Amino acid sequence: MKPINPKLLAYGRSTRPYLVATVALGAVHAALLVAQATLLANAITAVFLHGDDPSWLLLALVIAARAGVAWLQELASARSAAAVKSELRGKLVAQLAALGPGRQRPAGEVAALVTHGLDALDDYFAKYLPQLVLALLVPAIVLTRLLPADLTATVTIAVTLPLIPLFMALIGMHTEAQNRRQFRLLARLSHHFLDVVAGLPTLKLLGRAKAQAGIIRRISAEQRAETMRTLRTAFLSSLVLELLATLSVALVAVGIGLRLVAGHLDLETALLVLILAPEAYRPLREVGANYHASAEGLAAAEEAFAILDTPVPPAGTRLPVSGPIVFDDVEVRYPGRAEPALRLTATVEPGEIVALTGPSGCGKSTALSVLLGFVTPVSGQVTVGGIPLGELDPGVWRRWIAWVPQRPHLLAASLRDNITLGLPTSANAAAPSSAPSPDAAVSPDAAPFHAAASAAGVAEFVAGLPDGYDTLLGDAGTGLSAGQRQRVALARAFLRDAPIVLLDEPTANLDEVTAAEVMTSIRELARGRTVLMAAHRPELISLADRVITVGRIPAGCS
Repeated sequence: MKPINPKLLAYGRSTRPYLVATVALGAVHAALLVAQATLLANAITAVFLHGDDPSWLLLALVIAARAGVAWLQELASARSAAAVKSELRGKLVAQLAALGPGRQRPAGEVAALVTHGLDALDDYFAKYLPQLVLALLVPAIVLTRLLPADLTATVTIAVTLPLIPLFMALIGMHTEAQNRRQFRLLARLSHHFLDVVAGLPTLKLLGRAKAQAGIIRRISAEQRAETMRTLRTAFLSSLVLELLATLSVALVAVGIGLRLVAGHLDLETALLVLILAPEAYRPLREVGANYHASAEGLAAAEEAFAILDTPVPPAGTRLPVSGPIVFDDVEVRYPGRAEPALRLTATVEPGEIVALTGPSGCGKSTALSVLLGFVTPVSGQVTVGGIPLGELDPGVWRRWIAWVPQRPHLLAASLRDNITLGLPTSANAAAPSSAPSPDAAVSPDAAPFHAAASAAGVAEFVAGLPDGYDTLLGDAGTGLSAGQRQRVALARAFLRDAPIVLLDEPTANLDEVTAAEVMTSIRELARGRTVLMAAHRPELISLADRVITVGRIPAGCS
């Protein structure tokens, strides 16, 4: 882990004015410190040796100016940290969106990284980075002032100063691996906890909730132990740095005392050196302390850069046209799997309803993910109207598609907002003339919204909700049954009015009565559209014009 991360600085270009301001204010603060030390030494000497009345007003003004500059320095450094975190989070979210769901890390790890992980960069940009520059400027300013006053003390300070960064580097080499392990354990704990919370009903049903609680306790204990090891190292390193600085100041003080007693040094110079000597070591001590405070943020930044550096498949620019969808010897493999997840050669004609069948794990859902652009085949290609899928503009292409997955994702928002999720707001000239524009603007209060809700069967249960379409749902659609959530997904598809519909086992988790009602809606949705669906139920397969059996892949994944 480098003291200065060039990538982090590159992503923080927008913060450079704040960083420059922070360093400039730090230099002004150091100059005021020297002025304060000079005035204070002069005042003490004047009072105790000469009985004069020093200029207390000037000293008070300098102290007040130091306080004001320190406040401005803190403000600029805080703005710097906030700006770089905002920029890095924005680019990270944009990169995750560009990579798509098939190329991302587990959700728990990403959540820990984007929230707690990047928050730890506060100390790096607000404290460590400015202090790193001031560690060069402040000692230079102090030594410049001491040089004409006392050459011996200046040389002593200049010789002992390098000991602090030397020991700081030795300690930093030891703590780097600890901070990496600590952050990875935190990411692992976040991912596992998220999985347990999501699957808690199933775990309770199978009597495995207590076992999973034990696993979380074990991981938490490991993370706590690793955190304590990191803190122990940080505290010990701070002790070493403080001890070195104290011994160095003591060495200077002993020399000052001996020469003062011998009459080789006047009181004013001795006081000036004693006041400024600790200030020469202070920036280096703070660099060491702030490095440990920001180490977790640096570890998180490196994890973020691993995501940002992941190559994004090149996006096409061509507009889609109506025509057959052809899977030409498409093969998909997942990392760590010996066997392909999908091998498929098939053609879907415009307006045709095609069902993909086969045993679980044969690649039906993978085929839909390929068509959505979430998964890239290792060989073969998919063409739409004779145009390779990779050459199509992915944003325009996906606006041609209405997708109903096995488990629709509902947001913690109103039912109305969930139905209109992803609804385009402007007309798209690239829409096929033979089908309604998938980008036609539709107001949630307009007739198309209520027609879609009625066709999907949402209107049948919305009257029983406390606020109708404005009823707020919980996370993942809490408050609705599985069948009702599936109907909301179908309402999205109706409202989207896209020429191509992809259905991924839309009745897999429903009872027979609810499944029959959903299939009635699917039959209406499929009218006049190209439909490709992954299906197991014979009743759902019976809706298809043609059935394609996907071969079983022993180690595959759907």
